[in-house]
Formats: sequence, C-alpha cells, structure tokens
Amino acid sequence: MKKLIASILACCLLIGAVPALAVDAGEARAVIGANLSDEQIEAVYANFGIKRGDVTELRVTNADERKYLEGYVDESIIGTNSISCVYIEVLEEGKGLDVTTSNINWCTAQMYISALATAGITDAKIIVAAPFEVSGTAALTGVYLAYEDITGQQLDETAKLVSTQELTLTAELAEQIGSYDSVEIVNELKLLLAETKNMTDEQLKAEIISIASDLGVTLTDTQINQLISLCRSLEKLDPDQLKEKVESVQNTIAKLGQAKEKVSSFIEGVKNVWNSVVNFFKNLFA
Repeated sequence: MKKLIASILACCLLIGAVPALAVDAGEARAVIGANLSDEQIEAVYANFGIKRGDVTELRVTNADERKYLEGYVDESIIGTNSISCVYIEVLEEGKGLDVTTSNINWCTAQMYISALATAGITDAKIIVAAPFEVSGTAALTGVYLAYEDITGQQLDETAKLVSTQELTLTAELAEQIGSYDSVEIVNELKLLLAETKNMTDEQLKAEIISIASDLGVTLTDTQINQLISLCRSLEKLDPDQLKEKVESVQNTIAKLGQAKEKVSSFIEGVKNVWNSVVNFFKNLFA
C-alpha cells in the first residue's frame, strides 16, 4: 500500500511539474470578414504583406461581431456585413504589442493596443485592415478569434466585453479630445481600480475630472458618465493583472502619440511655409 501511495504521489508531482504549453513565436493567423469578395480579400492580404495561403485563414461573421458590439456601438456602425480583417503573429515574450492599421478611420493603433491589453492579449504583431474605409470597431472580434485559435485557450469573456466597451468609448472621446488623451485617461483609471472600487460615483467623477485636467482636457457630463460606466466594468477584472498590462503598453502608446505629434507639427510647418510664400507674392503684386 505504501508503495502504491508513493507511486501515486510521484505521478502527481510529475504531472504538476509539466509546464503549460508555450505558444511558439511566429505562429500567425489571418481573420477575414465573411462578406468580402475574392478580389477584396486579395487586397487585404496585400496590406498584410503576405500571400493568401501563407497562414491559416479564419472567417468572422457579422453575427460574431455583434456578440461583443451590441449595446456599445451604434447600429449604423455595426451594419450587417463583416468587413474588417486582422493579421496576428505571436511575438517573443516581452516584445509587447505592435499594431498598424489600413483603411481604418475611427479606431487608432493606440486604442487597439490599450483595449487588447485589457482583453489579456500581449506580445503580438497585429495588422487591422479593410479593402475600403471602415470604423474598425469590429476588428477586436477577429483578434479574439485568432488569438484563441493560436493558443487553444479561451480569453475571459468579461475581459473581451470590457475591451470592446473601452475601444468604442475611446474612439468616441477621441473625436472631441484626441486619440492620445482619450486612451491616457482610460489607462490612468485602470491604474486606480483598486481605489475606485471603494469610491462613490461622485468621488469617481471628481477623480476623472482631475485626471482630465492634468492632461489639459475638459470633459462633458455625458463623457464623464461614460467613463464612470467603463470604470465600473473594468473593476470586474483583476486590478493587479490589469495594472501590469497597462504598464507594459504605456511606452508604446506614448511613442505612437509622439510620432503623431511630430507628423502633425511637420504638416503644420509646411502649411505655414506655403502660406508665407502665398502672402509674399500677394503683397508683391498688390
């Protein structure tokens, strides 16, 4: 009997010692909107920089997208067709998220990175693309599908829903206050979840106003209430894990914001030079 018990214990120790299967860097998937024509699909693959057949292809339908979008996105934006496509490639641990977009006119790379971190997706190269301009809100569904297919594990359903809520809200806020500031406000709230859980809505409102003020941003009552609602949703997740994910993507988000500011400054500079030249000739011949 003692030998039997010892054998069982040894087996248990061996089973416990087996590490979880790691996902190999380089594993990739392409997720294609179900309503695209073959010609449009070829155009999307060109944006991905690969040929069709190079990686496993998955399909995402409008019904798949609605599972996460309904209740967060206006019906006119959801539509009835699945158009957004995604390429995802797993990177080595610690490489972070690398997101680029093509023909996406509402969601920015910063917004995707922040929302994906909320969903629990890290260390991946992701390209969100479409054959023509779309909002891009449905792209997260494709990322979830691909990531789960690669890893063989389901992402937390609550985290996926909150991630979608975050993406749509930051996109809405960005129209008034800019992409970087909208993402920054949400990420600052993520870092305070352990504290906000014990705050009343009025106390949380004051905290949101303070964060926005530090960024030089003024929010409307509607925007503040939307952020309170998002924060209450975020509080359903593990605050320590979320804080760790936020910290892991902050540098990437900041760099994207700085790059955008440099481009905007350059364009503004070109406009000023052109206006100076035009004014010079106007005055010359006046």
